Amino acid sequence: MSKYFKHQTACIDEPVSIGIGTKIWHFSHVMSGAKIGENCILGQNTFVGGKAKIGNRVKIQNNVSIYDSVVLEDDVFCGPSCVFTNVNTPRSFIERKDEFQKTLVKKGTTIGANATIVCGVTIGEYAFIGAGAVIIENVKPFALMVGVPAKQKGWVSKSGAVLDESLVCPETGEKYQFKNDQLEIIEA
Repeated sequence: MSKYFKHQTACIDEPVSIGIGTKIWHFSHVMSGAKIGENCILGQNTFVGGKAKIGNRVKIQNNVSIYDSVVLEDDVFCGPSCVFTNVNTPRSFIERKDEFQKTLVKKGTTIGANATIVCGVTIGEYAFIGAGAVIIENVKPFALMVGVPAKQKGWVSKSGAVLDESLVCPETGEKYQFKNDQLEIIEA
């Protein structure tokens, strides 16, 4: 018995590292060399490149491709049909696999449906990327990003609630403060 679930239509090219409790659904493809953590969910029609790294408890919704050089830390949520790129100037007639740029999505981040993450950026812990947003530069931890190109429209708590000027999470009561132009939790 396998330590993870694989739907009969999913394709997994060995060798791979897939953690206990992970579920890989219909028509998904995991390339040889990929690293996927424990208790992840890869929705229908997902693709994971051979050099991609996915942490624990990551949820990847339908129709998402996690290409080489993309790293998703623990507890990341990728909404349906969100997009990661891997080269800034692609051309079908020019091989640019040596130009892949690393994209790092840090712990607890949410990426909304149909958002696009242009390669070479780092998205900070617990950031919230709105549906359809296009990320072209680094994102601060806890930042709420919306629009094309995405602009910061506020701050969110660890649980994803929008913070007002009091910087107190309305769901959990956690308190936040600014330190060196970054938002951080000061009290749980």
